[in-house]
Amino acid sequence: MPDKNEEVVKTTKHEEKKNKKGNKEVEELKAQVAELTDKCARAQAEVINFKKRKEEETSLRLKYCNEELLLKFVGVCDNFERAIKMDDQDLTDEVSKFLEGFKMMYANMLEILRSCEVVEIECLGKEFDPKVMEAILVEHYDDKEPHSVVEVLQKGYMYKDKLLRSAMVKIND
Repeated sequence: MPDKNEEVVKTTKHEEKKNKKGNKEVEELKAQVAELTDKCARAQAEVINFKKRKEEETSLRLKYCNEELLLKFVGVCDNFERAIKMDDQDLTDEVSKFLEGFKMMYANMLEILRSCEVVEIECLGKEFDPKVMEAILVEHYDDKEPHSVVEVLQKGYMYKDKLLRSAMVKIND
């Protein structure tokens, strides 16, 4: 028959094994909780970053939402300019009066463009800037600065802080 000391020792060893096993499970659960907490924090950070990106994207879309319409509007202004240039020729009074109406509409259109933050790129006499200009023709003039714009063939425009349409120019070689 086992003696009481042996039973106490066996019971103590059994409890120690149980405690070790329990401690191991507790440590595993703590590691699992830490891992899940980290995953949750990362997921929250991703959601916050996604929201920021969407807000920035939406803000940019709203900022430049009229870009396509204004580009078409600029093309209409070009046609008005071409029609108005006809006034320099000898025309009948009737055609001149008709062109006066064109000039008024053209002035209104330019005012609308200005109110939408569309501004003409000043080119004539300036140094050629490939960021906002396209060199269509090149000629040599002794009395002009090299690489300067000598003629604007088609006006360029900026929309807010963005290039709407580049200017087509003739430059000095």
